[in-house]
Amino acid sequence: MKVDWEELRSKAREVSQRAYAPYSRYPVGAAALVDDGRVVVGCNVENAAYGVALCAECGLISSLVANGGGRLVAFTCVDGNAEIIMACGRCRQLLYEHGGADLLVDTPEGIWSLARVLPQAFGPDDLTKVADHTNG
Repeated sequence: MKVDWEELRSKAREVSQRAYAPYSRYPVGAAALVDDGRVVVGCNVENAAYGVALCAECGLISSLVANGGGRLVAFTCVDGNAEIIMACGRCRQLLYEHGGADLLVDTPEGIWSLARVLPQAFGPDDLTKVADHTNG
């Protein structure tokens, strides 16, 4: 599947303008290509109780699941200045769950696989190995 990185970045920039970031004043937008050709987006949503803020990636994954699921194949994330930024650790884990090691990630240093961004990731296969071992 061909990835139009400029389109993804444009959609991330666009959705970053809808972020709810009154506390940090750091709007973030994220966009990803799904294996069926759809593009899903998300923006950060802050809260006065800082620890319960939602990253843009959380919104993106929620949108993915709410609209039929699928596997992410390419992902980008930008700040309010339209600069490419890296997902935090929690969000890298979310991306791994819904895109896997082969997910292409637009990083400040170029396009990387999620395996490179999140080496030795823990995922659903790890849970299956333990469940199979304890049930057998």
